[in-house]
Amino acid sequence: MVSAALQSLGAAVVDTDLIAHALSAPGGAAMAAIAAEFGPEFVAPDGALDRARMRTLAFENRAAKQRLEAILHPLIRQATEDEARRVAAVAPYVVLVIPLLVETGNWRQRVDRVLVVDCPTEVQIERVQRRSGFDADAVRRIIAQQATREARLDAADDVIVNQVEFEALVPRVERLHHLYSRLAAQRRPESL
Repeated sequence: MVSAALQSLGAAVVDTDLIAHALSAPGGAAMAAIAAEFGPEFVAPDGALDRARMRTLAFENRAAKQRLEAILHPLIRQATEDEARRVAAVAPYVVLVIPLLVETGNWRQRVDRVLVVDCPTEVQIERVQRRSGFDADAVRRIIAQQATREARLDAADDVIVNQVEFEALVPRVERLHHLYSRLAAQRRPESL
């Protein structure tokens, strides 16, 4: 919601989750490598990644997760950089939505600021359950494999605590938009 609000104010948004889904969709650029690495049983009948099967394997087998990341992360990084360059010409600044920014470890040096949209863990569990239909234990296992809330907050330049109705966040999002626009304008060379 925060990235959509920034986009509605004029920012360009590049979402790495959407990129990852496109790469692992039918005909996606990662699918041949995924099928070769993990076998045809990880390809759904439509040609997309069998996400449920891969999720189960990745959470049970750290080496398998690393093999999947070795395929996806370079492709995600390249597609994100390509898209960011493309949209930067038409927006005051670019927002990269990177849910695993801290875990991947190499994004921080590629961005000027990090905005963390935070909420208490129990709120996060409830939201994931509503969105994905996972039970609470499954969500806790997923969260346990991610960077801690404290690590994400330590990486942040800016934080929005999202545990209220979105309308209550709008003034904070607008202030950040003005800040980001001003900072981006200071970085751009004067046109001659």
